[in-house]
Amino acid sequence: MIKYFKDFFDGKKVLITGHTGFIGSWLAIILHELSAKVIGYALPPYTAKDNFVVTNLANKITHIIGDVRDFDKIKRVFKTYDPDIILHLAAQPIVRKAYEIPKETYEVNVGGTLNIFEAFRKSKSSRILINFTTDKVYENFEIERGYTENERLGGYDPYSSSKACSELITSAYRSSFFNPKKNIEPKYVSSIRCGNVIGGGDWQEDRLIPDCMRAILVDQEIYIRNPDFIRPWQYVLEPIRGLLTLTVKMWEGDPLFSSAWNFGPDNNLIFKVSDIITKIIKYLGKGRYKIALNQNSEELHETKLLILNSNKAKKYLGWKNELSIDDTIDFLCKWYMEEVINYEFDVMQINNYFKKIKR
Repeated sequence: MIKYFKDFFDGKKVLITGHTGFIGSWLAIILHELSAKVIGYALPPYTAKDNFVVTNLANKITHIIGDVRDFDKIKRVFKTYDPDIILHLAAQPIVRKAYEIPKETYEVNVGGTLNIFEAFRKSKSSRILINFTTDKVYENFEIERGYTENERLGGYDPYSSSKACSELITSAYRSSFFNPKKNIEPKYVSSIRCGNVIGGGDWQEDRLIPDCMRAILVDQEIYIRNPDFIRPWQYVLEPIRGLLTLTVKMWEGDPLFSSAWNFGPDNNLIFKVSDIITKIIKYLGKGRYKIALNQNSEELHETKLLILNSNKAKKYLGWKNELSIDDTIDFLCKWYMEEVINYEFDVMQINNYFKKIKR
């Protein structure tokens, strides 16, 4: 599969927004290894321990510090680098933070997305645009089945709502300007709705795995707010593999692939928050957790149950999650426990992942 990707991406100019973030940095590394010409546009990394920083990625790709709300700068980036493919990951990604800064969250997640789509529309050479969103774009009734791509969008909280809005932008621009069924332009637009992604290199605040690892590394208790909340968990390279596969298929021009796609795991990767923490503690042989008693956390709505149906990706992309939960925890724990993290270590994990799934 790596050869399949390399044959396609070799020499292609790929603009990644949000490349300094957790998923974006892994995506940039794998594309660099596939010999793509990677241009990254994002805010500075969150901490000095972030995957982007420790891999020295800034010196391996074209690294641009910028805000997706700055339309003039985005237009200059498009004009200067003339990207073939745009992978839009930049966002304000934290649900609880969005309650504190709702206006900024909408400005980034909606206004920023609009800027990327408008720059793409005006570009004469850009061909593919994929908007990377979230499973939280659906109007969630917390039912025990997976949501399909044609179900109603919604969003109880500012974060979820803002990402649903970005999906509406995707749909409107596709229908109005890049309708693949009408062949208005040889430009193709899709979106990816992704379930909980975990792996090495994420140090954001108010996320389960980073909070867990921070506590374990300094021998403190892990505080968890909602131990019984149920989530689908997937290793970071799983949806990235799906994203790369979708990009190749979109380039071929079949209208089917210019649409929305769910990338979420099957039932064997759906666990309670407390189950994941317990598995990590057991794997490492250290750590302890305590349920946080925080009145404010009860006031802020968070989804208790959210499951995706990814049958469309299985059928048309041949994609599904390949790793077990134990393999996923093995990969992420090895990253966080490694004394010296560098670019070569990440590449080793990428190669080990593809060997593991025998692709």
